[in-house]
Amino acid sequence: MTDTTSRPTLPDHLSGNPRSPFFLEAAFEFEIGILLNGKERFDVEEYCISEGWVKVPSPKALDRRGNPMLITLKGTVEAFYK
Repeated sequence: MTDTTSRPTLPDHLSGNPRSPFFLEAAFEFEIGILLNGKERFDVEEYCISEGWVKVPSPKALDRRGNPMLITLKGTVEAFYK
């Protein structure tokens, strides 16, 4: 059985980038799942449930620091612990 009492509640806006103000290290101690329009996404870098968007890395485009550019996808977002 999984113990869900020790897991922190998932915030409305969460980012996987440690430099972001929306990064919450305690949430990443557990595996997080993201559903966008009812389909599970495995490449989400950032999400916002109330605004209904997720950001995923572009397959080829890079920013000036060499990081993948992020593409915003809109729809119904659900976050959960696996």
